[in-house]
Amino acid sequence: MGVEQASNRSVSWPVVMPVPVRDDLRALEGYHSPQVDVRVRLNTNESPVEPPAAWCDAVAAELSTVQWRRYPDRAATALRDQIGALHGVSGAQVFVANGSNEVLQTLLLTYAGPGRTVATFEPTYQLHGHIARLTGASVVETDRADDFTLDLAAALAAVAQRRPRVTFLCSPNNPTGLVEPAENVHALLSEVSEVPGLLVVDEAYGQFAGWSAQTLLSDDVPLAITRTFSKTWSMAGARLGYLVGPTWLVTELDKVVLPYHLDAVKQIAGRLALRFVDDMESRVDGIVAERHRIAAAFDALPVEHFPSGANFVLFRPLTSTGLTGRQVWQGLLDRSVLIRDCSGWPRLTDCLRVTVGTSDENDQFIAALQEVFS
Repeated sequence: MGVEQASNRSVSWPVVMPVPVRDDLRALEGYHSPQVDVRVRLNTNESPVEPPAAWCDAVAAELSTVQWRRYPDRAATALRDQIGALHGVSGAQVFVANGSNEVLQTLLLTYAGPGRTVATFEPTYQLHGHIARLTGASVVETDRADDFTLDLAAALAAVAQRRPRVTFLCSPNNPTGLVEPAENVHALLSEVSEVPGLLVVDEAYGQFAGWSAQTLLSDDVPLAITRTFSKTWSMAGARLGYLVGPTWLVTELDKVVLPYHLDAVKQIAGRLALRFVDDMESRVDGIVAERHRIAAAFDALPVEHFPSGANFVLFRPLTSTGLTGRQVWQGLLDRSVLIRDCSGWPRLTDCLRVTVGTSDENDQFIAALQEVFS
């Protein structure tokens, strides 16, 4: 029978039902944030400004030399060495991946999984618990205090009793913006070490804060710090993140991550960005100044807002306004200003989170918010 004849034959396929997912994943929902066409978009904590034009030119120039038929450097050695130099450690203490979320995923595939426990302190970054559950681990959630600060006694008790292999501490915390005091990190690290377990301090917004846990890094301490190029380096489009931690930890992560997972473009973009540290720090200073300006504007509005060490501020309308957080969010959207609605998240009733934008964007946000309340 010829090919043409065979292709014309009627084939009757049996009706196949969708293949069921794992039982432990049926109730999970995906993580996402709205992408809406608006004049002012302040909902995903991106940088409000572009990276330096010189960086763009340098990336374009180096891309022209890439041998596209060859695989990239599997170990991303040059990038790791330069990130290590930035933090005062060796490249062997650095792990790089496709955004800090892949760093978290690789970490949890390595140290979590079925029969193991992961600890979080809520409310916090949702993907810590979400990715942990995807690996099959159990997640123990400990509530923060009413003002969203860490309830240290409850946190230490949870670690001692549930003995998690991985404990997440987000500082500055997302979405609350609070920076964890050094004494809390010390106490939690001591308790985690007794499990034995790993303390992961998520510092995606670390450059905007006045203190970093990287001062505690050592090859004999079970501490890892995760960071990203998305925020301070204005490189959200590149999806590049990294971890700094003990050499033995990085060695184990390298065994688990997929081969050649970090493409040549990301490695080039990351290496060249590190030539522009001064530019990055200048952008951070500008964002911090604008963050203070937004907080000052909140003081004159009928809202409660929380201290932030990040590039965003969490706030909620006072009950006296008669407005819910969702109504305020919609009022802003009606004025073409998009922020993050956190009001449906556990413990965050009526809470909204605004990313610090450019001076003009922040002016438009403040003006729109004033109109909503008027």
